[in-house]
Amino acid sequence: MTNELTPKFNPTEVEAGRYEKWLEADVFKPSGNPDAEPYSIVIPPPNVTGKLHLGHAWDTTLQDIIIRQKRMQGFDTLWLPGMDHAGIATQAKVAARLAEDGILPQDLGREKFLDKVWEWKDEYATTIKEQWGKMGISVDYSRERFTLDEGLSQAVRKVFVQLYNKGWIYRGEKLINWDPKAMTALSDIEVIHKEIDGAFYHITYQIEGSDEFVEIATTRPETFLGDTAVIVNEKDERYKHLVGKNVILPIINRVIPILTDDHADMEKGTGVVKITPAHDPNDFEVAMCHDLPMINMMNNDGTINENGGKYEGLDRFEARKQIVADLKELGQLVDIKPVRHEVGHSERTGVVVEPRLSTQWFVKMDELAKNAIANQATEDAVEFYPPRFNDTFMQWMENVHDWVISRQLWWGHQIPAWYNEAGEMYVGEEAPEGEGWTQDADVLDTWFSSALWPFSTMGWPDENSADFKRYFPTSTLVTGYDIIFFWVSRMIFQSLEFTGKSPFHNVLIHGLIRDEEGRKMSKSLGNGIDPMDVIEKYGADALRWFLSNGSAPGQDVRFSYDKMDAAWNFINKIWNVSRYILMNAEDVSADAVSSALTKVANKTSGNVTDRWILTRLNDTARRVTEQMDKFEFGVAGHILYNFIWDEFANWYLELTKEVMFGEDEAEKDITRAVLLHVLDQVLRLLHPIMPFFTEEIFEKLPNTSGSIVVAEYPKVRPEFNDDKASEGVAMLIELITAVRNIRAEVNTPLSKAVPMLIKSEHADFLNAVSPYISRFTNPSELTIAKDLAVPEQAMSAVITGAELYLPLAGLINIEEEIARLEKELAKWQKELDLVNKKLGNERFVANAKAEVVQKEKDKLADYQEKFDTVKARIAELKEN
Repeated sequence: MTNELTPKFNPTEVEAGRYEKWLEADVFKPSGNPDAEPYSIVIPPPNVTGKLHLGHAWDTTLQDIIIRQKRMQGFDTLWLPGMDHAGIATQAKVAARLAEDGILPQDLGREKFLDKVWEWKDEYATTIKEQWGKMGISVDYSRERFTLDEGLSQAVRKVFVQLYNKGWIYRGEKLINWDPKAMTALSDIEVIHKEIDGAFYHITYQIEGSDEFVEIATTRPETFLGDTAVIVNEKDERYKHLVGKNVILPIINRVIPILTDDHADMEKGTGVVKITPAHDPNDFEVAMCHDLPMINMMNNDGTINENGGKYEGLDRFEARKQIVADLKELGQLVDIKPVRHEVGHSERTGVVVEPRLSTQWFVKMDELAKNAIANQATEDAVEFYPPRFNDTFMQWMENVHDWVISRQLWWGHQIPAWYNEAGEMYVGEEAPEGEGWTQDADVLDTWFSSALWPFSTMGWPDENSADFKRYFPTSTLVTGYDIIFFWVSRMIFQSLEFTGKSPFHNVLIHGLIRDEEGRKMSKSLGNGIDPMDVIEKYGADALRWFLSNGSAPGQDVRFSYDKMDAAWNFINKIWNVSRYILMNAEDVSADAVSSALTKVANKTSGNVTDRWILTRLNDTARRVTEQMDKFEFGVAGHILYNFIWDEFANWYLELTKEVMFGEDEAEKDITRAVLLHVLDQVLRLLHPIMPFFTEEIFEKLPNTSGSIVVAEYPKVRPEFNDDKASEGVAMLIELITAVRNIRAEVNTPLSKAVPMLIKSEHADFLNAVSPYISRFTNPSELTIAKDLAVPEQAMSAVITGAELYLPLAGLINIEEEIARLEKELAKWQKELDLVNKKLGNERFVANAKAEVVQKEKDKLADYQEKFDTVKARIAELKEN
């Protein structure tokens, strides 16, 4: 058969070549339908430093789910791919590769080194795209962008110049975070604070012209080489007599003044504070107030410079050791007290960051931040999911500092500023005319260009660009909470400044992927998981299912191979269900399905189970769509899982066997059509999450054509809703389950026929479905009536709308049966208490939707009926 599926799901076979077929068919490009509502996403660009990690796999999976569903719903969808040049990280990687051959970047010079970086970019960009293909992401490669593309570079230059002309970009000497390994400045948010073991070194400084000393404490004794003052609080009686005098720095014997400043806390330490303006942010502020000199005592690579006297040339930490030893020998090291404290580390290289005075380029953030804050109170506000991350964004914007944007690198957007020998500076989008101009050697922070990503990728600064006019602002951004400061916030304030609009309508925030023990994945722990290894073993669909169902928005998720096994088992279950359906309905045409569904909807053909499953399908499609619209992919996945595994596979398929093994061919045709339709709709609902195997099965359905990628997403079809069928089959399922449970309790296998009595107001319905009851419960004698005599010795169960009795004389112990029923009574009492508590809550009743309140009232009536019936049965057994 052409539509036959292999006996066992094999992800490698199913996914091989599938992505290339999609690309060849151009199914990922926008529809171009001018009447369709546009929906756009720009991919959070991975940097070109290596392979994708699980966090990026999570980003792309969630975005692909969104865009695939919107595409199927008829939106004119654009998912624009691209990559980030990642200045510090990429330059470090290339430098490390060259070092393996004994080559330094300086040996090559800027231009030849950049040639090597472009070779690296081409190599790893190809790798990333191959991995995207394995993930199945449905991007439009005809619009692929890179942050160093000429178009994006033009946008960067324009933004820089405009901000400079407004006075919002400036060049100045300030204290910044310095990475001694990468030898570049860092912004505040590129510094990760880690708790490490350190010490407070208590050192004495001699008062000039006396034998008196003052004691200071520092965690960085090497910085005393750059001290330019000590301060005390003017209210501190201990030191009033010293104010205006000088102290002598030990070893280097430089004289510095004793000043008063509120920064000195009388209650903290000795109350005397050393001021090192060029290497501490608080000291820098004090120095600005007192017009103190600022002495930089460190080279770019973290070694001591010429201001360090005999320590010149030593690494900062080696200098610390020698300084401590020398102070001890002089008798000016009073004490060393261990301390556990937070120290800033470079987010890129991992080394301890050095606060350091440096001339850099900065962005003034006050007005940009003010605009972003104000925008969140307008109709153009960015919606965060979950909403609590709006507070995270607002808090950062309210406390943001000026942004240092220059980096001492070669790889990146070179700052559009030029200098001449006359000391003049020119800032412009293009180089100045004439000779004698030299461009600033620094490049811009990678996040400067990434901040323009949503609109620069759409053709801005050409505001007449077709894509910019059609797809900007973008619809949804998906990213982790760890880069709200790095990227999300910067995109918002830059977009507002240069386009007058928010860059996107929604921001979906996910958490971090941790290992099974809850630890963050890292190289040092060796607990990282390569998504490509997972795909090789389980397939991309299984990984995507795990990533989409792992947690709620904003929450971290723990990677687990047990969960991967469960995902694979779920896919295999659907595969087997599909195989069964295809084997039994291989020749059913699309017209036949349509005709059969019309008959079922009109109740002219088909049985109650057909009407039930179509009703449940409607409910599933509605609820899944609602949850997807709220980005609650985990909830949507849970709904799909329950419908597919429990209702469709475990119940409907089994119930259809009563028809499929029967003699009524017309009824078989109806059931085959319903089976195919439900499978078709299930595949469409699943496709955004698991695209590969759903396409594989979809193309084998006898009544479909084309790719599922552009197939219509399921909609609720009101004509299929049948509440009576839904309630009736729910009662049938509950009855069958109750019988199975009773048989299990008294160790009576299904193969042994036993008598069964059912008392119900719905006796007519239950008699109509008695063939199903007989097939799945195997009664030796089945009695169904609205009223009947209850046998004394019988196991019983109360279900919604019916009482079930199995006379099992000789197999039942009355006392044990009473005990069992009393447990059941307690269960119903607990349910009643919960519902009564909810309905007794005035706020719930007043604020909840009417249908929600009514649902709780219906539960109350159902539980009360079951409670009363069980209670009465217990009384009967006790009387007898």
